[in-house]
Amino acid sequence: MDYFLLISASIISLAGALFHGLVGQRKYMGAVYKSNLEPLTKSLSLVVWHIFTIFLFVSAIALLCVAYNPSLKLTVYPIISVNLLGCLMFIILGLRGHAILLKMPGAYLMGSTALLALLGI
Repeated sequence: MDYFLLISASIISLAGALFHGLVGQRKYMGAVYKSNLEPLTKSLSLVVWHIFTIFLFVSAIALLCVAYNPSLKLTVYPIISVNLLGCLMFIILGLRGHAILLKMPGAYLMGSTALLALLGI
């Protein structure tokens, strides 16, 4: 187990959670609230946005726990899987007509988290 790599993955995930939850929400939800979407759609957008923020935060905490308690390393495999699949989703959708996704940090942060966590265990 490599403590430094797991801590690095945790920091990336925590930074992502903070940025996503604070800065990203203001930018994204500001646009949603100004749109002509139905109120329910606006509310669900907010929920979905923050489910991802929660995922990033829980991933950061889990990676931190494993860095300090290596016997919990099985906890990291689902985190690696979800981050890898999320990274692939950004890339595949980006290459299939949603090019703006390739300019966003999602694929790079999720890919980095997955790689560092995998190398860390």
